[in-house]
Amino acid sequence: MGMTIAEKILARKSNRETVEPGDVVRAEVDGAMINDITGPLTLDAVKEANIQGVWDPDKVTVVFDHQSPPTTVEAAQQQNELREFVKDQGIPNFYGDVEGVCHQIMVERGHVLPGQLIVGADSHTCTYGALGAFGTGIGSTEMAAVFARGELWFKAPESIKIEVENELSDEVMPKDLVLRMVGDIGAEGAIYMSLEITGSAMEKMDIPGRMSICNMGVEMGAKAAIVPPDDRTEYYLEGRSEDEYLKTFSDEEANFREKFKYDAVEVEPMVACPDSVDNVRPVEELESVGIQQAFLGSCTNGRLEDLRAAAEILEGEEIAEEVRMLVAPASREVYRNGLEEGIITDLVEAGATIQNPGCTTCWGGHLGILAAGETCISSSNRNFRGRMGSPEAEIYLASPKTVAASALRGKITSPREI
Repeated sequence: MGMTIAEKILARKSNRETVEPGDVVRAEVDGAMINDITGPLTLDAVKEANIQGVWDPDKVTVVFDHQSPPTTVEAAQQQNELREFVKDQGIPNFYGDVEGVCHQIMVERGHVLPGQLIVGADSHTCTYGALGAFGTGIGSTEMAAVFARGELWFKAPESIKIEVENELSDEVMPKDLVLRMVGDIGAEGAIYMSLEITGSAMEKMDIPGRMSICNMGVEMGAKAAIVPPDDRTEYYLEGRSEDEYLKTFSDEEANFREKFKYDAVEVEPMVACPDSVDNVRPVEELESVGIQQAFLGSCTNGRLEDLRAAAEILEGEEIAEEVRMLVAPASREVYRNGLEEGIITDLVEAGATIQNPGCTTCWGGHLGILAAGETCISSSNRNFRGRMGSPEAEIYLASPKTVAASALRGKITSPREI
């Protein structure tokens, strides 16, 4: 019997010829990532277990993104402890001081390659599947075990195949496609499974778009979300890493638990309504909903292509007087490129406020907090009650174009109307 991409990667990393769903394997990881929220918990576990050093400093990446710059004395202290750990262990891949969101950094700086097994102490590590890797989130205590030995136990997941043919139509973005998927599969429809996303539409989609889709695999409960690597993958990686990699593909006879098929042309602008990511409806059904805040950013949609899409809608216009629009570039590189292209200028002139590169408003609790009764439309990945402030506020999730169109009109609006 053939194997899926996920099964092949786990088999190779555990020195086995084959792996079947349900098999428990001890696999060697190619890279590990912690951030400023999960890192302190990992350090606590490292100290408790008396682990003297990480197995390979070159394979560890530390990123400050959730509270960078620090927003509390406690956060500042924890970041100092992480800095000391990085220095003591000789970890070269350290990104502090508002470099950007951990998942953007990992892909952008060449720390993820096709066929690799990457673990991160953050649930959206599944983003790395955009490059054909098996990226998965793990707990902080598990990360301490990885630091000690460079390996971890995994249960091989079942796989779901999602085939997307043709091409997305005008004003429809990859975020709309993945929201449609989440609505169909459900928030618990792919628990501990691997999503393999293929088809001609995916072959035409750029890496940032694939990242948006893989990023939200965990919102369906998936352990990993993987797009088979291709020429676009190779082109994206040029100049980002000199390491060799092995592109991995499923066998024709590979077994999938379930298959979903989409015609990309039929996908329309979508919105996930409060308070669940799978409560998905077409934008046109929600155009009477007023908003007070619009957020553009996060590890889902803070890339240059996302900012550019929003700027195209807002250029020469002004956002609604009652709306505050917050924009967080996913990384310093995105911010710099946005400045060079004039994208940042267009957003600012339309009335948007540019935040530092990082998680910012998506993570909540310190920037862009919502008051009771307020509504935010966001390009991020979660709309749980209380995530951005008051539990009496509401969060709608949408594409960057829909976020921009809504900010312009002061209510949820389809970009097709602009």
